[in-house]
Amino acid sequence: MRAVRALSTLQADDIRVAVQQAERRSGLRFAVYLGPAPAGGRHYAERLHAALGDDAPRAVLVFVDPGAHALEIVTGERVRRRLTDARCRMVAMSMATAFSGGDLVGGVVYGIAALAQQAASPG
Repeated sequence: MRAVRALSTLQADDIRVAVQQAERRSGLRFAVYLGPAPAGGRHYAERLHAALGDDAPRAVLVFVDPGAHALEIVTGERVRRRLTDARCRMVAMSMATAFSGGDLVGGVVYGIAALAQQAASPG
């Protein structure tokens, strides 16, 4: 597993702004974790999502472990009515394409915006 390089201030700000815009657009809570998982990626992502506490039912967690080539999108109970697994898979495929081209931050920013758009769109 290769080490995850630290984000620049500008890159971190780009992700922060994308999260804020997604929350305003969708009314949902968004969280992002970039880094290694101490255990299996999906299990760890679900634990991070649960750690959002009272916000978890209306939250979307985007988990990316670039070193392990892992990407997980975890949605809360109330979110699943608006953001199906199929929609999450489509967004994840686009994010993975950006990642494979070396654009980690662009892929994350795109994914957050696309998830918010999908959640805000009817059916």
